[in-house]
Amino acid sequence: MMGGASVPRSSTPLGSAAVSGAPDSTARLGGDEAVSTGDPAGVRVVLDARPLQTPDRSPLAAAYLDGLLGAFDAAPLPGESFAFLIGSDLDDPTTRFDHLAVIGRRQLPPTRLLRSAAMTVDPFVLRGASVGAAWHAERGGAGGAVYHAVGGGPLPIASGLPLVVTLLDVAPWELPEAYQRSAASRFGQRLRARILRDAAAVIVGSPATARAARRLLHLRRDRIRVVRLAPRAGFERGGAGGPGGPTADTRATDRRAADLRGRLGVPDRYLVLAGRFDARLDLATLLSALGSLVSAGRPDGLSDGIAWPPRILVVGANPEDRAAIARAANRRRVGESIAYAPAIPTDELAGLIRGARAVVIPSLSDATGLPAIEAIAVGTPVIATTVGPLPELVGGAGLLVEPRDRERLAVALATIWTDDRVHEGVAAVARERSAWETRSWADVARETRAIYAEVGGRRSAGGR
Repeated sequence: MMGGASVPRSSTPLGSAAVSGAPDSTARLGGDEAVSTGDPAGVRVVLDARPLQTPDRSPLAAAYLDGLLGAFDAAPLPGESFAFLIGSDLDDPTTRFDHLAVIGRRQLPPTRLLRSAAMTVDPFVLRGASVGAAWHAERGGAGGAVYHAVGGGPLPIASGLPLVVTLLDVAPWELPEAYQRSAASRFGQRLRARILRDAAAVIVGSPATARAARRLLHLRRDRIRVVRLAPRAGFERGGAGGPGGPTADTRATDRRAADLRGRLGVPDRYLVLAGRFDARLDLATLLSALGSLVSAGRPDGLSDGIAWPPRILVVGANPEDRAAIARAANRRRVGESIAYAPAIPTDELAGLIRGARAVVIPSLSDATGLPAIEAIAVGTPVIATTVGPLPELVGGAGLLVEPRDRERLAVALATIWTDDRVHEGVAAVARERSAWETRSWADVARETRAIYAEVGGRRSAGGR
């Protein structure tokens, strides 16, 4: 992994290591040939846009689609067109992308109401919905046609189109005890793995996720494409000390974030906990680590103006999640250490993260590391577990601990909270990374279009 600071079992001060360099550009896993990032011919894209309709259920997939389609919309390609699949019972969120050439929107029944059984029903529903969507794509100037599926949802079975899948999650196979409890869920995930193995291309966000996908799903090396993600709009890097310093918009957002903290009773020094509040996040170990700090007592020499134990602001949790977290925290007698932010716009979320002492990511499974990407984009260091892409993403911009290690997590929390020298060291790396890392969703869109052209064009050429 990149030179991150691992957390020892003692309270010895922790240093930060230098970052070894920017991550590699988009490339095939295990190959020397990078995916072309020139201007590819536009293709017809059949895309399941339902995650945009249910962002509370699929926050990562919704964020991905919003970033990708927003970048496509900002720079449309000649010949490119979209056929969106949407749920029939919810508002259509794709109408805001008014520069995209949309050939149609196919409304699907609300199969999500079937819960785990939807994993076995949806592949056949999606197959039927996609039939004919690529008809005469070339006549409209397209260079071919593809079906693009995003996130952890169902995939079409034998749709007749080259299938491109963005794999944002490996937890169903990495944590089967949590995600394959019923016979229906086990069958659904086995079916999904089979469809993934047959996909023309599987997009992942990092080499670590590519390795996990090969190990867990037995995907072919030549089908995997690494396309690194980018921070969402609102996580402006200028606010972290980039050229010119914070913009007027960034300063205004930070003031709104500070006002919100005041209303929530959050002190000036706080940590942020972000992510999906389910089995992927090791909340139990985090709360136990906080409990250990309470039992250990206030450190000698800590300024009276600094709260103890560390204060954590939970962001991105829905009301049910907040209630569950509060119950678990109260059982461990750390309820007063946790505050909860309401649903807020992305730019205000960025302001909260920019002002935080650190972002805490105690993951058991992670395939994207998006909270780490966004924290570092605004110059905020990270405390994370050594799972998935987190070590390579965090590097020297934070502290790394083994998953389920309460003792080391407690040391990391205490160190980042009380040791200004260590905190400034990792924060300096985060700010430096923020200044020179310039990846945006325009880059993600360009590299994704190159994959469309590769696999969609392959089908088109074969059919002539």
